[in-house]
Amino acid sequence: MELEKIRNFSIIAHIDHGKSTLADRMLELTGTVEKRKMVAQVLDSMELEREKGITIKMQPVRMAYTLGGVPYILNLIDTPGHIDFSYEVSRAIRAVEGAILLVDATQGIQAQTLTTLSTAKESSLTIIPVINKIDLPSADVPGVAKEVVALLGCSPEEVVLTSGKTGEGLSLLLEEVIRRFPPPKDIFVNTQSGQALVFDFEYSSHRGVIVFVRVFDGSFRKGDRLIFAASGESFEAVEVGIFSPEKKSVEVLGPGEIGYIVTGIKKIGKTKVGDTLTFETRPLSPLSGYMEPKPVVWASVYPESQDDFVLLRQALERLKLSDASVAYEEEVSTSLGRGFKCGFLGMLHLEIISERLKREFGLNLVVTLPTVSYEIESLETGKRETVRTAAEFPDDSVKKVTYEPWISAKIITPPEYLGSIMQIFHDHEVVVGETEVFGDKRNSIDIEMPLRELMRNFFDKLKSVSSGFASISYQLIGMRVSDVVRLDVIIANELELPFSRVVARRRVEAEAEAIVDKLKNVLPRQLFDFKIQAQALGRIIASRSMSGVKKDVAGYLYGGDITRKMKLREKQKKGKKKMKGLGRVNIPQDVFLEVMKSE
Repeated sequence: MELEKIRNFSIIAHIDHGKSTLADRMLELTGTVEKRKMVAQVLDSMELEREKGITIKMQPVRMAYTLGGVPYILNLIDTPGHIDFSYEVSRAIRAVEGAILLVDATQGIQAQTLTTLSTAKESSLTIIPVINKIDLPSADVPGVAKEVVALLGCSPEEVVLTSGKTGEGLSLLLEEVIRRFPPPKDIFVNTQSGQALVFDFEYSSHRGVIVFVRVFDGSFRKGDRLIFAASGESFEAVEVGIFSPEKKSVEVLGPGEIGYIVTGIKKIGKTKVGDTLTFETRPLSPLSGYMEPKPVVWASVYPESQDDFVLLRQALERLKLSDASVAYEEEVSTSLGRGFKCGFLGMLHLEIISERLKREFGLNLVVTLPTVSYEIESLETGKRETVRTAAEFPDDSVKKVTYEPWISAKIITPPEYLGSIMQIFHDHEVVVGETEVFGDKRNSIDIEMPLRELMRNFFDKLKSVSSGFASISYQLIGMRVSDVVRLDVIIANELELPFSRVVARRRVEAEAEAIVDKLKNVLPRQLFDFKIQAQALGRIIASRSMSGVKKDVAGYLYGGDITRKMKLREKQKKGKKKMKGLGRVNIPQDVFLEVMKSE
């Protein structure tokens, strides 16, 4: 296919603005998927995506469209909208020349819209603004169009109006894609070698690692001897193909095209996203690739049964292929055994990965309380160390300075909710910056806050006080001095590290009371009395007592002298007294799960 006839583009938008539905209509209009085979969210092939109604993984698809008697190839990469999956968006953007900026006609421009637009502009993509859901009664097309024009500095005529539900305006949009998006450029077609950017992976038990590539130079065929430029791993291409949207093998994958290559490599970890594929005997220089994602949330993941530890490792290795932003390293807990300390890009990312491990690999897991990375500087030695779990966090007796990550965030909300939103700022240590009018009916608030506080249900509270109308996007801005302490839980005089957490000093008493109350409600009673205590700042902050199970040890006796029963009860009394000092509480796995869920 001639380069002039190829258009590579992506759809970027805030979550729930209709990307997947619009992609469905494109597949219908271009005949890529037959109408009788159409289902909602065609490109969201994961069960979890359909269940939650969100896109988690970017998905490429190739469409054929004829305009003015000329056939064109349209390569679309559908991207997620939630901020936790922004790394997926950044990788997709590097593989295309244009982006459709989709805005909901009922909601207008949201905070995440600005973030994804900024990423697209940094990559010098051509932008086509599209207002979607124009068929809805609550659509404010003139108002949203005014916002889009002001944001992009374009003319009102450049804004395309569509409905992903009815298909209205879709033919015009595809015409604009062909007319306004540039074909692949700056490509020197090298017939002797090739150069392709790896932007995603998939793993097949039968065919090994399957790489998703954007070809920048040369052509790739089945049987070619190829090599990963960064890792140096070589292989023979088992198959090359395109997405339509299911995988379809082709004879050649040419310059400017997007497709896949089956490597046959069964060893996981031999390459990574952002690597460059080139010919083994005639290699070209590697492409610039991607920046490594930095996890912002850490949690430990353990199998409920230690027999599943190897399976958990294999599952994480395979998930790492399809989601390069997951980080993990092995660790050992005295309470839970062997597991992995895992890094995620946010709380939703953590939830999705945990759920995928359970569903796709049949694992029953215990996930500890998530925390952020802290940097601890010793006042005695001046050495600074990174701490990723509460168990590693030094207690208050150590002379130290603690640093924690802070974020810069932008909140967009209707003005009537400003008062309610300001009230939750104080509880989350928010530093408020500029507040300005955004469009005709909304305000934009710039804030800074600790990432730790963002994780403490800030999203849920923001949505609750704004009736769901406020949106937020954020980015890390570095480490700042923090005033936090380690809170430990002691059960029957035993320190239980899985329940430890790092909390703000000002909230330590409230957090201590909450955790002991929760544990008293979910812990099973034992045969002896014991205490549940929360300890911080070198002292016990909160305590609750659990009475032992009362058992009538003399119940089976009948007749005879009363002294027989008295002897048995005295023996039981001595045993309970001994167990009170030496007995250890057996904590079932569901108790850990219950506490994690409540958090």
